Amino acid sequence: MELKAENTRLFDFYDYQLKNYPKADSLAGKVNGKWEKYSTQEVIDKANALSTGLLARGIRPGDKVAIIANNRPEWVITDLAILQIGAIDVPIYPTISDEDYAFIFNDSEVKLVFVSDEELLAKARLAKEKSPSVEAIYTYNDISGATSWKELLAKNADLEEIQKLRENVKAEDLATLIYTSGTTGKPKGVMLAHKNVASNAIASKPRLPVNHEAKGVSFLPLCHIYERMIIYLYSYTGVSLYFAESLDTIGDDIRDVQPNVFTAVPRLLEKVYDKIIAKGADLTGIKKKLFFWAVEIGEKYEPYGANGPIYEMKLKIARKLIFSKWQEALGGNVQAVASGSAALNPRLARIFNAANIPVLEGYGLTETSPVISVNELDNKGMMFGTTGRPIADVHVKIAEDGEILVKGPNVMMGYYKRPDLTDEILKDGWFHTGDIGELVDGEYLKITDRKKEIFKTSGGKYIAPQIMENKFKESRFIEQVIVIGEYRKHPSALVVPSFEFLEEWCGRKGIDCTDRTSMLSNEKVIARFQREINHYNEPFGKWEQIKKFELLPEEFTVENGMVTPTLKLKRKIIHAQYEELIENIYK
Repeated sequence: MELKAENTRLFDFYDYQLKNYPKADSLAGKVNGKWEKYSTQEVIDKANALSTGLLARGIRPGDKVAIIANNRPEWVITDLAILQIGAIDVPIYPTISDEDYAFIFNDSEVKLVFVSDEELLAKARLAKEKSPSVEAIYTYNDISGATSWKELLAKNADLEEIQKLRENVKAEDLATLIYTSGTTGKPKGVMLAHKNVASNAIASKPRLPVNHEAKGVSFLPLCHIYERMIIYLYSYTGVSLYFAESLDTIGDDIRDVQPNVFTAVPRLLEKVYDKIIAKGADLTGIKKKLFFWAVEIGEKYEPYGANGPIYEMKLKIARKLIFSKWQEALGGNVQAVASGSAALNPRLARIFNAANIPVLEGYGLTETSPVISVNELDNKGMMFGTTGRPIADVHVKIAEDGEILVKGPNVMMGYYKRPDLTDEILKDGWFHTGDIGELVDGEYLKITDRKKEIFKTSGGKYIAPQIMENKFKESRFIEQVIVIGEYRKHPSALVVPSFEFLEEWCGRKGIDCTDRTSMLSNEKVIARFQREINHYNEPFGKWEQIKKFELLPEEFTVENGMVTPTLKLKRKIIHAQYEELIENIYK
């Protein structure tokens, strides 16, 4: 697949949209509870005004500009303004510490910083004190004592100068530095060229079953390459993009916008599913029986009519009576939910697809811009338990030790200022993902675990924790779980209960749930969790099964540092935090 000449640089995508699918609502964000919309032309005009302001402020090709903000139209406009003058943007997770801000500012030599609100401004100011390269901080919100980004919007854009600079930007040039949060150590700056991300957006388009009449909702962080690439894909496809107001308003925003497409991570889909099941459990009589009959039908779903006509007839009834209400809860128009960042439980994928809510699981990394493979509805491209076929021009092979190797135009330029790390992971043009997998039927990529996360017990048996954790999270009682036991005599688990469901269960059983610690030490509660562990242990070999577990009163969150911003477990940090508890398990 050749990159189309008009879409080789990331800022080309909005020109392409203007030419082919000019939108009245290219971007939209909530301001004081109302949608404020930007047409394609307005997005381009604002970007030109900001580019002129950046040039007047002294920003030149190759300079670094940081963006630390929640998802909003200004994020996209700033991105375009930076890139089209040949500068490089450095998107940063809002949730990391000011010490990490300072490290990234200094490592990348950031000159200007854009932030959205007062909390992020305070962190950025603390980091600026330790970062001599940072000249100024601008805010999207109007904040007393701060400099608004509006001060950089020139009244008369210098289109001639912008055009000269645009012409000098090559597809092979560095576009963005994305610092991976990582599960250990200091962040690494992933260098992505325009062509890395642009090729990925174009190659992903055939997997997106929507057209220029569609609407999308965005709420996953734009600083992550997953959502960032999707933005370019939407502009290329002509999808109108609405930014959710906050994580708390996602449900309301989705029902309001009635999107055709959005992205999600498995954790979010699990929460949506749990809420639906909880509502079903509250039903009575025939309605309750019908609800769980439909769920049972959904659990057996296979695409392309593989289960035969009798099953398809039952599915049609289930969709009409039960699953249609699930669709309504997501606005009623969903044609695709792209799931990434972590492994999706195949059972969940089956049920959502049975419900006519197509969840398409994909796989990729920041270093691959990000998509390597993704399921699709057409071309027999859907296989549950896999991440689908690799996208066009992305080549995958499995090394002798099972590691997934990738080659293609989406593979990064390397790690910023770290040729040593680059050489470790890029060998003979092949990127070593660190993930273990296989190609089912020679074409569907299945991820089995992280190479670094697989561990041995003291008996020499290999344990793949992710597979087990996904299985145990099928329990309505279990919110999060980490499997432990490296060089120990058997695997064990630290379990975070689904407190909302557990408290409801305790209420029915007459167990006091006002204090979490006492609730989790209650013999009936422990016995109930033991039953869940026993049940979900069944598919695993005896050496793999969880022998002991401990219930934790606190969730693993970004705020307490136990998961990354993309909700991956920080295993070493969790092990360190609960070292004493783990030792007690194995005494």
